[in-house]
Order: sequence, then structure tokens, then C-alpha cells
Amino acid sequence: MTTTDEFRRVRLIRRRGNQTILIPPEFELQGSEAVLRREKHCLIIEPVVATPLRSLLAQWEPIDVDWPTIEDLPAADESARGVSVRRHS
Repeated sequence: MTTTDEFRRVRLIRRRGNQTILIPPEFELQGSEAVLRREKHCLIIEPVVATPLRSLLAQWEPIDVDWPTIEDLPAADESARGVSVRRHS
């Protein structure tokens, strides 16, 4: 794990109009996405941390709605669920 006082010198590579760097293994970020931001003359790269669905739902206020009652539900279409129905004539 790296701390803020660890550093490595890296090359800036220009390719097809973009500038890239190779991140050394000891500075590797978790995940597959990051946020890049600029603070004065520095570039800051931070990993995007996915929020688990349970945590996201826990942040939401409960919905207090009286949902309408559905009297006549349509018949279940068993072919849509991959169930084959044989009918004898």
C-alpha cells in the first residue's frame, strides 16, 4: 500500500493526441474506472468505488403511496417464461 510520501518518476507518453502514463504496479488502482481531476498544477486520479445496491436503497426515503388495486390481472403467458404447454385435441 502506498502512502502520500511515496513517489515514482514516470514518463509522459503522447499518442494520437492523448497523453498517457504507465502506472507502476505499486500504485495500481482497484476497479476498472477512475476519476481524473486537476488541482492547480497537479492531476489527481481516484478510483471509482461502486456503491452496493443495498447501501444505495438505504439512503432513499420510503415511498408512502397508496398503490391502486389491480382487479383483473392478465393471464400468465407461459410461453414467455420458457415453459412449453402441450394441448391435447
